[in-house]
Amino acid sequence: MIETEAHSSASLPRQPLVLTCGDPAGVGLEIIAAWAQAHPQASQAACLIGPRMWLDELAACGIAFHRTLAVGPRSFMPHPGKPTVEGADLAVEALECAAAGCREGDFSAVVTAPVSKIWLKRVGFSFPGQTEFFADRWGDVPTMAFAGGRLRVVIATRHIPLQDVPRQLDAPSLQHAVAQAVQLVQCLGVARPRIGVCGLNPHAGEEGLLGSEEQDVLNPQLTELRSTYPDLSLCQPADTLFRRHLQGEFDAVVALYHDQGLAPLKTLEFDQAVDITLGLPWVRTGPDHGTGFSIAGKNVATITSFANAVDLARKLACKLSKIFCSDIKFRPN
Repeated sequence: MIETEAHSSASLPRQPLVLTCGDPAGVGLEIIAAWAQAHPQASQAACLIGPRMWLDELAACGIAFHRTLAVGPRSFMPHPGKPTVEGADLAVEALECAAAGCREGDFSAVVTAPVSKIWLKRVGFSFPGQTEFFADRWGDVPTMAFAGGRLRVVIATRHIPLQDVPRQLDAPSLQHAVAQAVQLVQCLGVARPRIGVCGLNPHAGEEGLLGSEEQDVLNPQLTELRSTYPDLSLCQPADTLFRRHLQGEFDAVVALYHDQGLAPLKTLEFDQAVDITLGLPWVRTGPDHGTGFSIAGKNVATITSFANAVDLARKLACKLSKIFCSDIKFRPN
């Protein structure tokens, strides 16, 4: 859980955060409602985008937001655990509204509830995930990052097949990932970040015995980057690097592909971790879990990851805008 604190106006970004509802058949609606009830001050400083009937229900229950924006047909009714194309269309409309609101100066950052990639594809959503959507709408190159109570992980590639990873690991991709890892850790209060980088092959290639990418491609790139980031490692065996991070040797890890970074993170911090999109003009965060169709409507989903996503979005929006922001503190459930 997050240790909640009262936040002064100096600890808030100039514009409010905006929360998107995600797939209305998933756990997003109940998580947002439960979070708002538990954090009334924070909810009143945030905007919320979602189905009209749901927004009306929240207001009737006395759950207040800075502003609410209705999307989808006026008559739309969400049915927990029963996804539909109408619900997927509504989720896309919420994303479009949030992205446009940031461009127009209405919002400082976006916190997204979970969406279903399968259902989004059925309504013509052409992006692998929300990361790529916001990159398209805002421009620039996105970086996937994740932060929990103990682990901070940045991914050098994005949602791509494993067979495509080696050729995607060019100098610009690696440099961008390292730079974003450094910036993330600095925003979290570490003045001189120590960044560990995973090798691609078992044992980081074992000096060429188990693969040559580390020696031929990755380590030469990292050596050049160390002139800018002196506390950056060369490629390290991924099977021990995350433990070394946990023990305090590194402040963050750059993983080279999705599952290399997400497997340890979700094993240790499934209910706490935050999904972060960095490298874009605005920050986007979200809980690091899916729609939970099978448990939607049962009020058993934890709000911890979503609460952390809101607090981290606020903190990053403050820091990246050079506005003072008080520290976010995590503790285990």
